[in-house]
Amino acid sequence: MISSTPMPTSRIDRRRFLAGAGALALSVALPVALIPRMAEAMTQAQARALIDQVMRDVHQIINSGRAEAQMFGDFERLFQRYGDIPVIARSALGPPARSASAAQMNAFTEAFRGYMARKYGRQFRSFIGATVEVTGARPVQQYWEVISVMSMRGEPPFELRWHVSDRSGARRFFNLIIEGVNLLAAERQEIGAMLERRGGDLDRLIADLRRAG
Repeated sequence: MISSTPMPTSRIDRRRFLAGAGALALSVALPVALIPRMAEAMTQAQARALIDQVMRDVHQIINSGRAEAQMFGDFERLFQRYGDIPVIARSALGPPARSASAAQMNAFTEAFRGYMARKYGRQFRSFIGATVEVTGARPVQQYWEVISVMSMRGEPPFELRWHVSDRSGARRFFNLIIEGVNLLAAERQEIGAMLERRGGDLDRLIADLRRAG
């Protein structure tokens, strides 16, 4: 079990968290071609250990007492270290990724990583005072799904399911599901709407993502 240092906490507003992630995007699926395959060498214990470490690092960041801007930098490094950012970014962009140049995809991936760090860094701060326990892991299609349960004072516990693969050459997570809400699918819908509002101009979207979140 992972416990944070006891600190004054505010009640977690899960509805707001999920709404901020675009909770209505449940019908959007991760394209099969983008699902990382589970390498035979990766074990259940290794998949669980990855998420244990992720949650330890998250709690260390939110309990550090550092300024918000510094915490965002910490979260961006966490996503870079443990997340399969190229897979996540390409899936979030969706079909436009097929026509983007290599330079555009590199720029989008970098901007998207910072955007995610700022957006979810603010949300993770709501988890101060929480305890998290990894309760299991199971193979799903070609990757591992690691199940964890988060508990907050005065709130019923809720479930987080992490999708983990090592196809990229290192163990990484590429999706997170909170109480049945697929956050990668939600981001794909949100990024699609942002791109549409900019007339399909990917360069404008990249520039705006660098300032957003």
